[in-house]
Amino acid sequence: MDFKWLHTFITAAKYENFRKTAEELFISQPSVTVHIKLLEEEIGCILFKRGGRKVSLTEEGRKFLPHAKQLLIKYEESLADLMRFRQGYMHKLTIAISPLIAESIMPFILKRYITFNPEIEISVQVLESKEIATAVLNGDVDLGLSRLHVQDANLICKTLYEDPVVLIVPHDGKDSETAPPLDAEELLTTHYLITHNHPEYWDRLLAALRVQIPTIRTMAVSQVYVTKRFIIEGLGVSFLPSSTVRRELLEGRLLEAPCPFIQLPIAKTYAILKYEHPQETHFLQFLSQFKM
Repeated sequence: MDFKWLHTFITAAKYENFRKTAEELFISQPSVTVHIKLLEEEIGCILFKRGGRKVSLTEEGRKFLPHAKQLLIKYEESLADLMRFRQGYMHKLTIAISPLIAESIMPFILKRYITFNPEIEISVQVLESKEIATAVLNGDVDLGLSRLHVQDANLICKTLYEDPVVLIVPHDGKDSETAPPLDAEELLTTHYLITHNHPEYWDRLLAALRVQIPTIRTMAVSQVYVTKRFIIEGLGVSFLPSSTVRRELLEGRLLEAPCPFIQLPIAKTYAILKYEHPQETHFLQFLSQFKM
């Protein structure tokens, strides 16, 4: 059986129109007819009813369609697996990571891991933390790295790191040795507080802050990289995990302000798995060497 025939059949079943099928596949309409005829001869049944220019699936065609799709998927997966083997890959690890984690040192960690494990092909999906558990549960990814704790009997959720949350403010342009100390309460009174850039701690933190500063003004921004840009431009201040602003603090683009009047939360990074297979376990052991 030629797998081109299956591809043509699946496309023709989608449109029930051989002309549209030909346009979709960039082949001639007679070629579509030939592919379908050869497939019908191969499996010994009629897949389409012909009525003038119209075609429609027969009962046998509807029955065969899901099997044809599975056959084509398996064929394409086998080709992809063979290509990985020819490129030197022996295993594949698919990871879902949140934007917060992608903003930290994850690129550095992945580069190191690939260097030490060249036989493993890494595939990364950047998903919001609330979407990662579903991706792991559905088998779309092997492992999730999230900032949101998951309670699901079908999943394993492990704490990987604990990250102090700090108050981040715009650089005031003053010399750090001669400038007066930063006053967190004053900064929170005179600036917008940019909130909800982390999925876990904001509601509790904001409630505690409003007890101390009832007049605090807020601006919700869902992404950390946007929050940092807003702070750099002087649009506000925010409480962020220290790992997400490490570079900006070292480069002097942002400042950390002490906040002694409130107990700041700890941001956590979680590993989410469905199964503790050796490959996932090995990757997590490697991750444990680094502070994210």
